[in-house]
Amino acid sequence: MSEIAISVIISTYNSPEWLAKVLHGYNNQTYQNFEVVIADDGSKQETIDLIEAFKKEVFYPITHVWHEDNGFQKSQILNKAIVNCQAEYILMSDGDCIPREDFVEVHIKEREIGYFLSGGYFMLPMDISKAITKESIMNGDCFNVAWLKFHGLKPSFKNNKLTAKGFKSWFLNAITPTNASWNGHNASGWKKDIVAINGFDERMQYGGQDRELGERLMNLGIKGKQIRYSAVCIHLDHPRGYKNQESINKNLAIRKTTKTEKRVWTNFGIVKK
Repeated sequence: MSEIAISVIISTYNSPEWLAKVLHGYNNQTYQNFEVVIADDGSKQETIDLIEAFKKEVFYPITHVWHEDNGFQKSQILNKAIVNCQAEYILMSDGDCIPREDFVEVHIKEREIGYFLSGGYFMLPMDISKAITKESIMNGDCFNVAWLKFHGLKPSFKNNKLTAKGFKSWFLNAITPTNASWNGHNASGWKKDIVAINGFDERMQYGGQDRELGERLMNLGIKGKQIRYSAVCIHLDHPRGYKNQESINKNLAIRKTTKTEKRVWTNFGIVKK
């Protein structure tokens, strides 16, 4: 296929073990006309070497967008990744989120002019995250409830998210309504819409920069569509060292301004003014 239909942005930072599992997941997709753009917030050589090795192993093209480590700059590297995307449609996820085999396919099928899509993720504890191997990814075991229960997963209604497809996923989406927000683990939208609001606000610290981007999209008139039981990824466990009360307060203040003033543009995004 000569033209890439969808660009998948994967953010990462010094987590090569998790990133390897995620890249295996994309090598197991039913829909294959996509590229992966890795938004790397300054990872060390181990991650760089891993990505170079995967470029030779997987069927999809990989673009590695990297800048020097200078603290938490996820919003900055995501903006650089957006600019490097070839496709008109962008799917965003993280380097700790393994996609189900129909992940990209669902986003492609559900995309619609005037909308962005908000998918779901299933959080796993550290012991199960560690137990997942390349083999269990490629044969789908890591989404198999029985396999996960064998490795310690507890019974829950939420386990339906792992396997729901077709009518079941539609039904679960319908009976569990929630506000569709831009979810950094699993969301997609048209590149022209993301560029129209100037991408991510680079003042935003850990947590919330994805939601704020979605709020500006909605202020622009782009509606959110919830597909959390249709487009699913499993979220591997990891420490969250950047989150503190100061950064939370700063993010909330920016989001409050975006909401109350119905802002669609940030002066601290892709284009600097």
